[in-house]
Amino acid sequence: MRVTQSMLTNNMLRNLSNSYNNLDKYMDQLSTGKKINKPSDDPVVAMKGMNYRSQVSNVEQYQRNISEVHNWMDNSDSSLGEATQTLQRLRELAVQASNGTYEKGQRENIAEEVDQLKEHLVEIANTKVNNKYIFNGTSTTGTEQADGSYTKPVTVDNNGIVTNVSANGEAVNIEVTNGTKLQTNINPANVFGTQLFEDIEALSVALKSDNPDAGMQTAITNMDTHIDNTVNERADLGARMNRLELIEDRLASQEITATRMMSDNEDANMEEVIIKLTTQESVHRAALSSGSRVIQPTLLDFLR
Repeated sequence: MRVTQSMLTNNMLRNLSNSYNNLDKYMDQLSTGKKINKPSDDPVVAMKGMNYRSQVSNVEQYQRNISEVHNWMDNSDSSLGEATQTLQRLRELAVQASNGTYEKGQRENIAEEVDQLKEHLVEIANTKVNNKYIFNGTSTTGTEQADGSYTKPVTVDNNGIVTNVSANGEAVNIEVTNGTKLQTNINPANVFGTQLFEDIEALSVALKSDNPDAGMQTAITNMDTHIDNTVNERADLGARMNRLELIEDRLASQEITATRMMSDNEDANMEEVIIKLTTQESVHRAALSSGSRVIQPTLLDFLR
């Protein structure tokens, strides 16, 4: 095959172009820290990267869901703790008032505290977190009325009498991992039901009556029942909180694994890239030097 000057020149230019492309690739890897900068650089790496990113994105979304569940459960647990203390105080007052030495005025003072504690329980039952009622099931904005308006789960009149208890007992389930949904709320009917407020109002009425002794033992028994109901509901919530912590730990491990796999797939080995870049620079200089010898002098070079 006859080799011409044009062939030598074209080969030199093509090799220089390839050398520039390699320099550009290594410079991009060095500046971005990534093996590829567009899918066409390596379709296999790009496809795996999309899968790994989806895994990381899913884990991050579940972690955000878990944060919402934590917020809901922590506030529910705190509120149930307050409710338990309030019920225990009501029981103490009933035991105290069962002492036959108390005069009517003293019993009325106890009744005043009972009424205040009842209002406190109403406030707990109407607890809102992030503008949502946490003890109203799926009706987090309130209980819808026939006229389209919304009311609190527990409503009272101007005299402090509970007029309506309409707590929604439907479970609020949030997905915390793939295929696993966790109930975030309690059943408010087991704690803040109509019977609770009727029993407290009955205690208050008995304390204000002329013969309160007959109602005190019943009130003590009722308070014991409500305390047990609240403690049991809180125990069930605590069990779910413990499970949530286990799921959270597992998600943290999955996040570390998925992030590492994504990094191994996409991130460039900087030491290797620097070595390749340095080597390519040397190759490029050698190509330029050899290229200068390929371009033969012409008659014009001698006529200068």
